[in-house]
Amino acid sequence: MSITDVNDVKIYNLSAGKSLPDWLTDQKKKKLLNKNGDLRRKIDLIQDFDMPGVSTSIKVTPDRQYIIATGTYKPRIKCYDFNNLSAKFERCFDAEVVNFEILSEDYSKIVFLQCDRHIEFHTAPGRHYRLRIPKFGRDLAYHAPTCDLFLVAASPEIYRFNLERGQFSQSFETQSPVNNVCVVNPEHHLLCVGTEKGTVEAWDPRQHSRCAALQVTAENPGDEGTPAPSITALNFKNGLQFGTGTSDGQIFLFDLRSNRPFTTKDHMNNLPIKRINFNPNASVVYSMDSGILKIWDENTGKQQTFIESTSEFNDFCTIPGTGMLFFAQEDKRMQTFYIPQLGPAPRWCSFLDNLTEELDTELVQNIYDDYKFVTQQELAELNLEDLKGTNLLRAYMHGYFVDIRLYRKARSAVDYYSFDRYKKQKARQQIEETRPSRVEIKTDLPKVNREFASKLIEAESDALMHDGRFAALFADPDFTIDENVEEYRLLKPVLAHLKKPKNTRKPIPKVTPAVLQEDEAVQHESTDEDLFSEQEADESSDDDQKWTKDVKKEYKKVQKEKRQEEEAKKAEGDTIKIRAEDDLTVGWDPRKGGRRKEMTLGDRIARQESAENAFKVEDTSMGRQMKFTVGSGSKGMRNRADQIRKHREERRQLVRRPRGIKLKRLPFK
Repeated sequence: MSITDVNDVKIYNLSAGKSLPDWLTDQKKKKLLNKNGDLRRKIDLIQDFDMPGVSTSIKVTPDRQYIIATGTYKPRIKCYDFNNLSAKFERCFDAEVVNFEILSEDYSKIVFLQCDRHIEFHTAPGRHYRLRIPKFGRDLAYHAPTCDLFLVAASPEIYRFNLERGQFSQSFETQSPVNNVCVVNPEHHLLCVGTEKGTVEAWDPRQHSRCAALQVTAENPGDEGTPAPSITALNFKNGLQFGTGTSDGQIFLFDLRSNRPFTTKDHMNNLPIKRINFNPNASVVYSMDSGILKIWDENTGKQQTFIESTSEFNDFCTIPGTGMLFFAQEDKRMQTFYIPQLGPAPRWCSFLDNLTEELDTELVQNIYDDYKFVTQQELAELNLEDLKGTNLLRAYMHGYFVDIRLYRKARSAVDYYSFDRYKKQKARQQIEETRPSRVEIKTDLPKVNREFASKLIEAESDALMHDGRFAALFADPDFTIDENVEEYRLLKPVLAHLKKPKNTRKPIPKVTPAVLQEDEAVQHESTDEDLFSEQEADESSDDDQKWTKDVKKEYKKVQKEKRQEEEAKKAEGDTIKIRAEDDLTVGWDPRKGGRRKEMTLGDRIARQESAENAFKVEDTSMGRQMKFTVGSGSKGMRNRADQIRKHREERRQLVRRPRGIKLKRLPFK
């Protein structure tokens, strides 16, 4: 368990801490608990409260005795019993669950909306029935008075499935092409639907008609043609008030008697709102996106506290009247948080109240909502380094805490100047584009790979140029075709062969009865057409083999150029130095040892110079000429012969001949 203090609101993370593997024995677990303090502070509130892969959605039953969660992988459902603090049952599905609705007070009747357009009804023993809907579903809601199950999907229709008759009823037609979320008010049973157009439509299930439509977001907030933010979350607080969340991180609280929101909240991270919930006892609103859960006052919009995610949040639920929160996230473990300031602990874990009172005196991590933490690099970017040592900066760890108002002003100033530079650069670029060149050549061909584009136009295959997947081929210089590389040169004869039109053969003349009655001698005579057909066959076979010869010829040419380049690199100097004997023998001095590493630097230089003067190869007009010098007098020749003889004796001593190897003759068969 970890404790965090955000704006003087203590948040207890009951899922924090290290977990022990199941395959450890009880004795080893006890030893680890005694050694590790983090393991001793861990609280397993519910045993095996996790999923094999990730958890997607989570809800508490109306009787507040069970919690149900869905996840992957394999797609499954897990039900946990609060009284026993352990798992009740686990089942698997054929497809992932988008959302589910609890139809009874406990877990005995549940309906699941799956991602493959199927709906599954489950009872206490297991799966009861499975059916399919026309479009991919996004949300569902249950209307208890009429036993109708409402389903919204990627279509303008609201599907109605009557659970009493077991058949579909006439669908409701909305004004939006796609509906994202739906909810039924538990008091007056009004159906509200959040659409992709940013509207909320209210339907009366008794009259089967639309009561009203509310435009929550502006239709065109930016440029013309830009779609309005869609409604991604919707929930009722009571019979009159409800909240909506949009795809750009905005939350609006409405009253059914007015078309204007009485409270507006912005998450400031441009992420879609996934879930909205209310706590009437504390007069706060829970709004969650994939990165954070914010808890704020419903009347003023002032933030009280928040919970950041270690991995992306998918869903959350609360136990009404308590401060307990459960999270489904992109991780194996489902998170559990307890905030005493929002309500007491549930009855099944009432010991948490006494435990939190004992932990109040311990050290907690402080996070200040009115201050922003900046590093040294960020401080330099904001041009606030002159404030070091003043009361405006509070040193902390590897950076500073700065007032959020000062941070926003500094950030806006820096962003303004950066935008000013961007405008100047953009204006300069547009001026350069409008300036005509001295010789204007108007062409429809792109700047990159023009020759290839012209070939496509000639072959009437220019549809490739308008395909967005290959747009970079004619715009990005990195995709320029290099015709000098070896692969392209070897492929060029094949392409040239494919461009040649194939020889068309002459049509075979029709055989008439008169021809069949001709003399046999005339029939068997060879004609000119037969000769031409044989020649054409020979020519076609020659054409088929010609491109292979061209490829071989080009390959030889490429290899020859490679050899010439290698020879040119070797002949960069004026002369080529050749050593007549091994490096150990040239200039070898028996008094200083036979290994080069034991010689001094002067002896090495002298030996190198003697070797260079001994042999030289020069390029002359008559060809290559080798020059060499020998030692003066018979004494030099004898010394040279002694060196070679001694070197050969050393080599003979180093070479070991194989011993004990006998040749076995095989019998001749």
